[in-house]
Amino acid sequence: MTDTFEKVLVANRGEIAVRVMRACEELGIDTVAVYSEADRNAGHVRYADEAYNVGPARAADSYLDGAAIVDAAQRSGADAIHPGYGFLAENADFAARVEAAEGVTWVGPASDAMERLGEKTRARKIMQSADVPIVPGTTDPVEDTEEVEVFGEEHGYPVAIKAEGGGGGRGMKVVRSAEEAADQLESAQREGEAYFDNPSVYLERYLENPRHIEVQIVADEHGNVRHLGERDCSLQRRHQKVIEEGPSPALSDALREEIGEAARRGVDEANYTNAGTVEFLVAEQDREPGEVLDADADFYFLEVNTRIQVEHCVTEEITGIDIVKWQLRVAQGEELAFAQDDVEIDGHAMEFRINAENAADDFAPATGGSLDIYDPPGGVGVRVDDALRQGDDLVTDYDSMIAKLIVSGEDRTEVIQRGKRALAEYEVEGIPTVIPFHRLMLTDEQFVAGKHTTKYLDEHLDPARIDEAQERWGTAGTAPAADGNSADESARREFTVEVDGKRFEVELEEHGAPAIDVDAAGVDAGARQPRPERAGPGDGDADSASAAAAGGTAVTAEMQGTILEVLVGEGDAVEAGEAVAVLEAMKMENDVVAEVGGTVTEVAVSEGTSVDMGDTLLVIE
Repeated sequence: MTDTFEKVLVANRGEIAVRVMRACEELGIDTVAVYSEADRNAGHVRYADEAYNVGPARAADSYLDGAAIVDAAQRSGADAIHPGYGFLAENADFAARVEAAEGVTWVGPASDAMERLGEKTRARKIMQSADVPIVPGTTDPVEDTEEVEVFGEEHGYPVAIKAEGGGGGRGMKVVRSAEEAADQLESAQREGEAYFDNPSVYLERYLENPRHIEVQIVADEHGNVRHLGERDCSLQRRHQKVIEEGPSPALSDALREEIGEAARRGVDEANYTNAGTVEFLVAEQDREPGEVLDADADFYFLEVNTRIQVEHCVTEEITGIDIVKWQLRVAQGEELAFAQDDVEIDGHAMEFRINAENAADDFAPATGGSLDIYDPPGGVGVRVDDALRQGDDLVTDYDSMIAKLIVSGEDRTEVIQRGKRALAEYEVEGIPTVIPFHRLMLTDEQFVAGKHTTKYLDEHLDPARIDEAQERWGTAGTAPAADGNSADESARREFTVEVDGKRFEVELEEHGAPAIDVDAAGVDAGARQPRPERAGPGDGDADSASAAAAGGTAVTAEMQGTILEVLVGEGDAVEAGEAVAVLEAMKMENDVVAEVGGTVTEVAVSEGTSVDMGDTLLVIE
């Protein structure tokens, strides 16, 4: 039995960091935040009892710096680290680092269990041994094109090539013919290396029209494994979940129980502890209105997420079980206090991800702005998990999700009606959000009928309907103010200062003096700090795009991201529409294409270069 935690460091940011801190506070545990330079004024920093700077804005130099995070935990006297989700949450090496650190406990599954289930081929073998159905595929890494072609001939196309450490569509490529095998294999390996530091990939038969069903599990160190029901995450865009709900509107009770028990067997076989999610694909069938998928429906193991999920809130609302508190209790060595038969699903719940994106512009993420108005909804059955407050600047260096709206009710019909009301109440101005898109989906016939699959948004929804929803319910984002300081200054100010990386709040007062200027030594917490305008084509100090393109046409970045590969060199001839570079943005690869044909006269970037929207990548003459 581990001693009860007195202080927990949350190795994350934004709404999930605040969510974990709230659970800690209710358990009487102090909290420590870590933050990057970009997040000096972030909500999770304000909420924590103390905070430490762990590096620059770039995630690799801050939130992904495991050594800096463990150092902050030890300096602060924290006796545990909770990783939230994303960043280092599923990094087995980081978990092992925490396990090896003196006086610090890892709040999550053991690093060896994470490693077993984090590598997809090993996870498939474990599930096979636990008699969990798996999609036909390889259990060993695939290294050359011929293996892809042979698999396609045996099982038929399309074939999915998946990165060992991937998830959420990252590191996955679909091969629809033998001619595509080489390019897609190389792309999947490249994404695996870039995102997960692991180029190994494996193959699966690609299911054309599945539902995405996941089962929440919690397991302790005393051999107890519980499942907390399923969530339906079938509404996805480019493999990224948009709306999640529980229980699934498409499953019979018999199929629901069969999938839940399969999840329990699998994690028990893996000797897994703490919270996690077992994901499955369920083959959709032609169904009459009101008909559900019964126990004879095919379902297959997809992957295990060895962490808390974004959508864990759905399960909390329909079970009454605080999953984050149980993560902390299990990490302290406690035994689960409820049996499987004690877990009851009561009512229905949906989660709407509130992303700072313009759905009418191909879900392009916001490139700046501030929350001029931020007024989330309330009332019966409405929960909002967030970290931002009105007046905050939008930080665009990380994921675009700014909040989660969770709506619960007696049944799915009530949740849909309550969701319409809550989304209509959710007022955000200053940045674009996907709220208009969510309002559209609650009027969408296919979604309301519960017959949508993972392909619905990408292949069937008319984009014109999204444009109409944005025009009807959307608000335009505004650029950050050129000067965020208040015109009405006072000589009494609150400052945020750092001493040896630790954050302190200091109040100074000087009577009869002019307003105090704040320099790099401290951040004025009394007024929103100005965010520099981002340079676009033809803007900025050096007018970079115009200068670069003086003798030709500049190819610029359409969004902030990192260059994964440059496909052309100086002197190469290119055609209009040809891909000239690969840009990683929002966890997805994006081809950068030439708008005109000609000869490449300048290449301004290389592999690994970080770029902002509007930066010149190359010049074509």
